[in-house]
Amino acid sequence: MADSKPDTGRYAARGVSATKGEVHAAVDKLDQGLFPGAFCKIVPDVLTGDPAKCNLIHADGSGTKSLIAYLHFRETGEAGIFRGIAQDSIVMNIDDLLCVGATGPILINSTVNRNARAFPGNALAELINGTEEFLATLREYGVNIVSGGGETADVGDVTDTVTVDSCAVAVMDRDKVITGENIVPGLSIIGISSAGQASYESFVNSGIGSNGLTSARHELLSPYYREKYPETYDKATPADLVYCGPYKLEDLLPDGDGMTVGQALLSPTRTYAPIVAKLLGDHRESVRGLVHCSGGGQGKCLRFGRNVHFIKNQLLPIPPVFKAIQHASQTPWKEMYQVFNMGHRLEVYCSPQDTDTLLEVIRSFGVEAAVVGRTEKSEQPDARNHLTIFHGEEMLTYSL
Repeated sequence: MADSKPDTGRYAARGVSATKGEVHAAVDKLDQGLFPGAFCKIVPDVLTGDPAKCNLIHADGSGTKSLIAYLHFRETGEAGIFRGIAQDSIVMNIDDLLCVGATGPILINSTVNRNARAFPGNALAELINGTEEFLATLREYGVNIVSGGGETADVGDVTDTVTVDSCAVAVMDRDKVITGENIVPGLSIIGISSAGQASYESFVNSGIGSNGLTSARHELLSPYYREKYPETYDKATPADLVYCGPYKLEDLLPDGDGMTVGQALLSPTRTYAPIVAKLLGDHRESVRGLVHCSGGGQGKCLRFGRNVHFIKNQLLPIPPVFKAIQHASQTPWKEMYQVFNMGHRLEVYCSPQDTDTLLEVIRSFGVEAAVVGRTEKSEQPDARNHLTIFHGEEMLTYSL
C-alpha cells in the first residue's frame, strides 16, 4: 500500500521514503492554492497583480545522483560528468511544472552546496557550464527558459561532498492551467518512455531519472566504494545495505547494449519539455491530465483525480537498469514500482479517441510511447483512488 503509514522495505531501511507520507501528512493540511489537486501548488499572481494570471514556484534537485557523479569524478578525474547532474536538477523542476501546463517563460535558479576540499573548482565550473548549455538546448526546442543565476555555498561542515538543487518560477494564464481534477474514470493513460534516445538528446538514456538513486547506487555498486568513500553514505544505515551490489562503475550493465553501470546510473534525466510544449501548443484541449512519475514511481498518479481506479496493464518494457537493480537486490517488484519509474516517467491522460493523435506527436520526437492503461471508477468503499499494476501474471495493488 502507498499510504501514510511508515514505509517498509529496503528503500525505507536506507532512511528514504518512497511515499513521503510524513511530508504529505503535514503539507496536505496547508492552503492548497488556486487549484487544489493540481500537480504543483498555484497561487495568485503576486508578482504583477494580474487577476488573469497565476504564479508557480518549484524547488527540487538531483538528489543522491550527485554522489554517483562524485564517485566517478574521484575515480577518473573527469569533471565533465557533472554537466549531467546540472540537467538532472533542472529537469526535476521543469518537468513537474509541465504537469500543470507551464512550458514557459520559466526562470531557473541553481544552488550548489559543496565541500570545497572534495568538490573543487573545475567540477563546479562543469556544473555551471552544464546548466547554461542545457538551458540553451531547451530554448532551441521551443521552451522559454532562462537562468536567474544561483548560489554556491562552501559548507563542508554540513555537506561531505556536493548537493545540486534548483528552483523554478513561472507566470501563466489561469485559463491554461491543467489540474488533476480532470483525471476521471474513462480515460486512456499514455506512458512516454524514459529510456532510449529522443531527437533532442545526444546520448542513449538508461531511463533511470533522478528518483530512487539511493537504492540504485547501493544495490548495484560494490563494497569497494563503501570502503574507499565513506563520505558518500549515512553511517546510520545498516552495513548490509551500504554498497552491497556486484558491480563497479566501469562494469558492463547486463543486457545494456554496451552501456556500463556507471553510464546507466548517470544517464541525465530526460526532460519531456519539448514534447509537452508541442502537445499543448497543438492539442491542449485533448490533454486531460499530466503526471510526472517522479517521487513515488508508478504510484505517483494516486494523488491526482478523484474516485479513480488507475489500471496499468500494458506497460512499456522494463529497461535493463531496473532489471539489474531488482536482480542484484531481490527487491520485491511491488517496491520497485513504488521507487522507480520502471520505463515511463511521464503520463498523458486523454479520451480514448485522442490517443492516436497524441501518440503521433510524441513519437515524432523519436521517443517510444504507448497506451499503458486506463482509468475506471474506484472500487474502494470510500471511493478513494487506487492503482493496479500488471507485472506479468502478477497483479500489484496500491492505494492512498
